Amino acid sequence: MKALIENRFGLLTLVLVALGALYGVAFVSRPAPVQEKPAQKVRAAVESVSMVCPDPGGGRLNVVTPPVEQTGQGGQSAQGGGAATVAQMKGGKPLATLDRVGGLWRQDVPLRTRPVTVAGMGTMAAGLEAAQTTRVASGAQRGLSGVRCVEPGAEAWFIGPGPAAADVTLHVANADVAPADVAVMIYAGEGPVLSDRGNGMVIKPGEYREVKLRDLAPSPLVMAVQVTTDGGRVAAAIRASLGEGKGVDWLPVATPPSTRVVVPGLPGSAGQRELYVATPGERDTVVQVKAVLKDGSYALKNKETVEVPAGSTTTLDLTTGVGGQAGALVLTSDEPIVAGMRMTGTGSRQDAAFTAGAAPIDLGSVVADGGPGKKSAKGGGKQESRLVLSAPFGAATVRVRILPQDGAPAAPVEVRLPAARSKEIKLKAPAGAGSGFAVHIVPVPGSGPVYGGRVLSEETGEGVLLTAQPLAQARTWALVPATSEWPGVVLP
Repeated sequence: MKALIENRFGLLTLVLVALGALYGVAFVSRPAPVQEKPAQKVRAAVESVSMVCPDPGGGRLNVVTPPVEQTGQGGQSAQGGGAATVAQMKGGKPLATLDRVGGLWRQDVPLRTRPVTVAGMGTMAAGLEAAQTTRVASGAQRGLSGVRCVEPGAEAWFIGPGPAAADVTLHVANADVAPADVAVMIYAGEGPVLSDRGNGMVIKPGEYREVKLRDLAPSPLVMAVQVTTDGGRVAAAIRASLGEGKGVDWLPVATPPSTRVVVPGLPGSAGQRELYVATPGERDTVVQVKAVLKDGSYALKNKETVEVPAGSTTTLDLTTGVGGQAGALVLTSDEPIVAGMRMTGTGSRQDAAFTAGAAPIDLGSVVADGGPGKKSAKGGGKQESRLVLSAPFGAATVRVRILPQDGAPAAPVEVRLPAARSKEIKLKAPAGAGSGFAVHIVPVPGSGPVYGGRVLSEETGEGVLLTAQPLAQARTWALVPATSEWPGVVLP
């Protein structure tokens, strides 16, 4: 040992061995590294929401906030009280102030009523929904027409008949406090329609306008319409009147261009079914068409595909494929598309209804005008309301709950949807429903994507009156980033 110590190379070896042992012990005994979990977004109840009902005059206005459904998915509920106000735009008189969650407010609105704003705060905001429905018994405007009241935004898409086939009116309203610079782009059967009249419309706060689309593009038989803003937000809606004995209704807002579009809410009644498809991009596309019906999902014979030229809109008659069958359509393509459908009733004088591409109702959906009750305020024949639900990509289960105008909400009813199937459910007003009811639909946790629509119809001596509303995501929850304390927020 002495010799080893006196040998300077041996001493170096001993030092290296000791250091190695020390580091080895430290490596073995070190604590396990802490895995940092990414911050998860928190689901919080919406506490402020507003929307615009574009032209409720002469019809009925429906407003409701649904009770909170306990789905087991967690989330932060709105705290404290709340209220919803219903008032005409441009300083018009208030129509109502609501504070009862789960109760439907329903009122007939006089002719020449301005657009109506509906705004909710606190507990009345989460899921707040409004809709307008109008019934005209005779004349060029004969028919049932309805629309979900529109939340302001920076972009909206529509698809349907053009000014050469119908009187098409764009309703634009600015319920915000900042002006909005609005542009309108039209994609016709012949391609994009460029018009200076559709650009540079400045809508002041509290202002609303009605724009005849024939002034922008008089020749299209069919068209897709894109409404955008460069600064500010607007609520946009389009109404189409096809002429005496041909029907009238609002075009629902369509999902933005996508390579997969689901068009839900096809009624099980007889009548024509005309598919509209547009591709706003710069490349032609071939669209694959599948129907999701009661007995399964399949391509329609001799109508499996439709070719759509770049920047244009085309149609496909599907009456012999899906007429008289409740369900939905699934469209897929290589290029983003926008899609919708025109549906008619039967009889010597037809009525028309429209549906359009919609998103799945993952967070649930609310239909403010679920249908009339036994004491409906409007005269006329007996109206029937049906809910068409589809599960094109996987089995699903939803809870359907009726929210009457009078009385307590009914107990939820579970509806099971096998994969790649559709189901049509007749909605009935519970006892004590007053003149109408709303509908709340909530998928249970673990369900596949659910799409749907509510169809309202009325038998008359001249033919069936018809209107439809695709189910939209309820304005119930919002995903907000997780927060934590960090001194850097207040330090320079």
